Amino acid sequence: MKIWMFGVLKAQKLKHHYSTMSSFAADYKKAMAMPRKWGFEGKPELKVASGITVRGVLNMLMQALNKQDSRPVIPLGHGDPSHFPSFRTSPAAVSAIIDSLRSAKYNCYAPAVGLLPARRALADYLNRSLPYTLSPDDVYLTIGCTQAIEVALAVLARPGANILLPRPGYPYYEACAAYNGLEFRHFDLLPENDWAVDLNAVQALADDNTVAMVIINPCNPCGNVFSYEHLKKVAETARKLGILVIGDEAYDNLAFGSTPYVPMRVLGSTVPVLTLGSLSKRWIVPGWRIGWLVTSDPNGILRESGIIDSIKEFLNLSSDPATFIQAAVPQILQNTNEDFFSKIICMLREAADICYSGIKEIPCITCPKKPEGSMSVMVKLNLSMLEDINDDMEFCLKLAKEESVIVLPGVAVGLKNWLRITFAVEPSSLEEGLTRIKAFCHRHAKKQ
Repeated sequence: MKIWMFGVLKAQKLKHHYSTMSSFAADYKKAMAMPRKWGFEGKPELKVASGITVRGVLNMLMQALNKQDSRPVIPLGHGDPSHFPSFRTSPAAVSAIIDSLRSAKYNCYAPAVGLLPARRALADYLNRSLPYTLSPDDVYLTIGCTQAIEVALAVLARPGANILLPRPGYPYYEACAAYNGLEFRHFDLLPENDWAVDLNAVQALADDNTVAMVIINPCNPCGNVFSYEHLKKVAETARKLGILVIGDEAYDNLAFGSTPYVPMRVLGSTVPVLTLGSLSKRWIVPGWRIGWLVTSDPNGILRESGIIDSIKEFLNLSSDPATFIQAAVPQILQNTNEDFFSKIICMLREAADICYSGIKEIPCITCPKKPEGSMSVMVKLNLSMLEDINDDMEFCLKLAKEESVIVLPGVAVGLKNWLRITFAVEPSSLEEGLTRIKAFCHRHAKKQ
């Protein structure tokens, strides 16, 4: 009679398995015993740096929203109008991206400084307003304007160095400076003087360790456009101090008031200028992450000082914009119709008018200057007119909770008890947002 052995063998294997389980558990417990101390930990500098970003503050405000409120959220706190149907990029830009992808030529890595045709096209584009000529070698492609800021500040940082930043300004500069160990000092933009740079403060703040100052034009967050005469004084002051100027032109050409837009790079013969820019705002494509850093320096001072070499060395260590986006740049710049730009300018002008008129109807908020450029405006809170609000952050948190409107507190851009209102949204949404803010202020007004 045949004896089936598979049951016996299985029983023998199980007996052996269970006999070794206790020793295995002991070995496992020993192996997994905690060391006295792990050799790694989080980086405190990142917490400090990220705590002063617009994104960090906006995330906090979004968490304050009342989920029971069925009304749509009105986002007047960030400069990304691409969410709205009225703000769509040009068909030429879309076609350029499609053509680049379909060609199958740009699925590869790009050079660290960027594709030559894109750099050449950008040099030609930026040369239109210059009294000197940029070459492709002056242009470096970056992942949006934010990476251009990272490159500039990383290159300039050295032990003991400091940089002069505008207040109010764009807090990513403070974040990058903090991360790179670069001391930052603030000069004021003067609301009573059309947000002009306080040049006396610039001279008082600068010392032998100052490396640069930042000018954002058209200005985020104030909405002003600096005149040529004022920029010339800025350039002459920087030259006297022996520092370069970082010309942040993220909102390049987005000017719709009486002051003509003049890029800081026009004054590159007076003082070396690092021009930072991108397609994000003018073409309404912030998610495409394509920007540039340009050395606007016909006198060659940046090359002699080693800044050019340092920029290239930094880019050798960093990531690049997507190659197919880079490849589309020449076609985007060449084929975008002027009608597209005119339409965007008209929409921003209309939105600025609506915003300025709406603010004048809210007693506890004042606007020192009607916006003439960029996509936002700074307004001052009169807290003495409000009963249960102590500062701009509390104002914005309660506004988000009670009215589902997001506005950026001024403290996020360096000006406590002010607000930054972004007007680059659908006109109907802007009007609704201002109506809700008015109702909120009325509800919290001090009783007479």
